[in-house]
Amino acid sequence: MGHLVEENLKTVRQQMELACQASGRKIEDVELLLATKTVPLEKLQRAIQVGETLFGENKAQELRDKFPLMQQYNQVEWHFIGHLQTNKVKDVVKYVTLIHSVDRLKLGQALHHQLVKENKTMNILVQINTSYEESKFGASPETALELVEQLSQFETLNVKGLMTIGKLNATNDETRHCFRLLKCIQTQIREKKFPRVEMEILSMGMSGDFKVAIEEGATIIRVGTSVFGQRYLPDSHYWNENARQDD
Repeated sequence: MGHLVEENLKTVRQQMELACQASGRKIEDVELLLATKTVPLEKLQRAIQVGETLFGENKAQELRDKFPLMQQYNQVEWHFIGHLQTNKVKDVVKYVTLIHSVDRLKLGQALHHQLVKENKTMNILVQINTSYEESKFGASPETALELVEQLSQFETLNVKGLMTIGKLNATNDETRHCFRLLKCIQTQIREKKFPRVEMEILSMGMSGDFKVAIEEGATIIRVGTSVFGQRYLPDSHYWNENARQDD
């Protein structure tokens, strides 16, 4: 099993390199985040043994369960990439360095409230629903600027960029359109020069479309099944909506 993880990682890394070459980008400008939902510990350990250090979890409960078991690997950094309910904020801010999925003001307020209590700050990305699919979370592209401006009022939150999920089961062109739209929103937000807002990170691209995402400017790709294999449970087990969200 470990051997398979190693081989898959090698393949993904090669594909990343080719996509960077094709788009004239430097490989060090794109980070690989391994999406770990339901992935057994031994597979994660295998990935760490071959040098992977960035992991993303989708559910607060699973993050809470895994974190203590992984603490011995102090080089590992955890991000939160799933839909975050306001009542789970406390769990998440304890463990992660970046939350990819801030998609509404109410969540920003809940994060701020908890972070003030803990005298902490948190790096966040604003999630945008670039495919306009009703089954997906994320602020609409039309409200993105307003949401970023609202979030920039909270001195505990550092907006580091944007996240999106490309259109699922779509053609490369449709997916590319989603990623281009995110890039376009990034440019618009940069021009506004909001306080505590940097637009350095574009988290976009998953197992099925990360090559297109890299070509369109992704700085973090979120890859799970291409490295760890198919999950045993259907995606509906992880998401409140009907769409597959982070493969």
